[in-house]
Amino acid sequence: MSVCKAGDKIIMPRNVHRSAINALVVCGAVPVYLNPGIDKRLGIPLGMLYEDVEAAVLANPDAKAILVNNPTYYGICSDIVRLTKLAHEHNMFLLADEAHGTHFYFGEDLPVGAMRAGADFAAVSLHKTGGSLTQSSLLLCSERVNANYVRQVINLTQTTSGSYLLMSSLDLARRNLIRNGKEMFRKTIEYADYAREEINRAGGYYAFGRELINGRDIFAFDTTKLSVHTREMGLAGIEVYDILRDDYEIQIEFGDIGNILAIVSAGDRALEIERFLSALSEIKRLYAKSPVGLFDHEYINPQVERTPQEAFYAVKKSVSIAESVGGICGEFVMCYPPGIPILAPGERITAEIADYIAYCKEKGCFMTGTEDMNLENINILT
Repeated sequence: MSVCKAGDKIIMPRNVHRSAINALVVCGAVPVYLNPGIDKRLGIPLGMLYEDVEAAVLANPDAKAILVNNPTYYGICSDIVRLTKLAHEHNMFLLADEAHGTHFYFGEDLPVGAMRAGADFAAVSLHKTGGSLTQSSLLLCSERVNANYVRQVINLTQTTSGSYLLMSSLDLARRNLIRNGKEMFRKTIEYADYAREEINRAGGYYAFGRELINGRDIFAFDTTKLSVHTREMGLAGIEVYDILRDDYEIQIEFGDIGNILAIVSAGDRALEIERFLSALSEIKRLYAKSPVGLFDHEYINPQVERTPQEAFYAVKKSVSIAESVGGICGEFVMCYPPGIPILAPGERITAEIADYIAYCKEKGCFMTGTEDMNLENINILT
């Protein structure tokens, strides 16, 4: 909202968090979506190819900004230094969703933080990996940005009764990171690397890491993210997630249709890591089966027909998921976490998407975004 007004274009990957598309609904900016790369084995969306972004910039020279995930939920980073340079060469802003990147500024041997790469804005969720209280975060601004105007925009959306608990927790977390961040994240990376090595040695699962880096749509990898592929054992990630929670009292970050994500932090001890590894081993022994019939990817390229704002506020009708195929979606549909929309307002509902939604429900994913809380029906444009 600080760089885009109604009708302005913004170049962004489609695998953004729903909050980025919410902003388009509120301010009326028009997305120029880029489909991320897809890892065929893991079925996950990757980063942005420089060539794709450059083509979008040249085709949309009137765009105001480029938005980049730094990193994605899975820890995958695009070449943000080069993308920032591209944006500035074309008089555009570079915005970074750095919800999971707080530690980039304080650890060693980690991907570059967006502001160090020259970005104009970085939304940093300090509460995720920095230790502040939930709901507290920072918006970092470069000298190219009018911070006073940004403050006015923030006042349009935030409460006038700010929480001093949250604000003080930000300052305490910042102080702790400055003093102890290097040691905290060194320990974190050691634990995560050890867990990856042990999981891969045991077989069945695949804990992926830096070996994925290709210098293109996986330019860097956040090694604090312990992402584990489960589908080759015949289990959806959400199934492993549920078993870990219900049977072993281990709460991880999330599970999707093919992977689980455990975010290792400085608060973890060797005991927690060993319990996690033991639980995964036992789950494999008890539940492994043929992967035949499992979905092999979680990202489906969207068919965008209307802008998010136009579709969200359009006249709509509620129909069953089966009846919605061919219609234009008027609301969000997503698994949460990670909160990346399967459908966003303005996108065409295809048979593949309808099947994917049914599959996610069957596997027990927490589905949200629709007016119908049970996701039996979906709103489409009339």
